[in-house]
Amino acid sequence: MHNILIATYAEAMSKVRITVSVDRALAEAGAAAVAAGAADSVSAWVNGAIAERVAREQRLAALAEAVTAHEAAHGVITDEELTAQVRADRDAAAAVRAGPKRRRGAA
Repeated sequence: MHNILIATYAEAMSKVRITVSVDRALAEAGAAAVAAGAADSVSAWVNGAIAERVAREQRLAALAEAVTAHEAAHGVITDEELTAQVRADRDAAAAVRAGPKRRRGAA
């Protein structure tokens, strides 16, 4: 069993060499990240960026599935509901930014 897991992990973590063209500014940013010690290599820096993009797209797909399931169970989310939620989120964010309320005379 462990050998199968190790082989599967090794296969999943294997690297492939690809050739890509990127904007000059992005290539320079990658090189700067390596020079600053933020990445081991430009390849590692690009690999991290691709991994972040894949994770983002997976989260968006999961969110779309959740919304579809919610709407299937409760009906389509209306513009009014979205507006009310945006307002509630904005109010909650403002309360967090304001911090805890202090009592008068408290140090």
